Amino acid sequence: MAHPPVVPSSFGVSSRMRRQGRRDTKPEMALRRLLYTAGLRYRLQRRVPGMPRRTIDIAFPGLQVAVFVDGCFWHGCPDHATHPKANAQWWRDKLEGNMTRDAETTAHLESVGWTVLRFWEHEAPQEVAKQVSDVVQAAKVAGTRARSGA
Repeated sequence: MAHPPVVPSSFGVSSRMRRQGRRDTKPEMALRRLLYTAGLRYRLQRRVPGMPRRTIDIAFPGLQVAVFVDGCFWHGCPDHATHPKANAQWWRDKLEGNMTRDAETTAHLESVGWTVLRFWEHEAPQEVAKQVSDVVQAAKVAGTRARSGA
């Protein structure tokens, strides 16, 4: 069902929303620095296989590990999500669509053999980096075993 055009609640809100970064956010940059310092090498903004308009924030393609750092507002954090009052229905539809898209992306990646890790922007970067590192190291060990026939 098509919605009528959205009229911004104010110029300030419209301007602020337009400036919101989609990549290279502070939480993502902090995580990337920690992963790089730990010796892990990754690819950025890698396209999701079979879903050309979607990208993985931090990808380890050879190991098929995908890492997403989701913003609390845009992805519906259960602890920190807020719900705008102006244009409430439009925002509800938009944010629910984002969450649906996230679930579809995760399910698709898992169906083609990827391990998907999703974190909220408010999570401590050191803890997130440790979890990512553990999964990447486990994937490396599993890959080594598979190649050696063990």
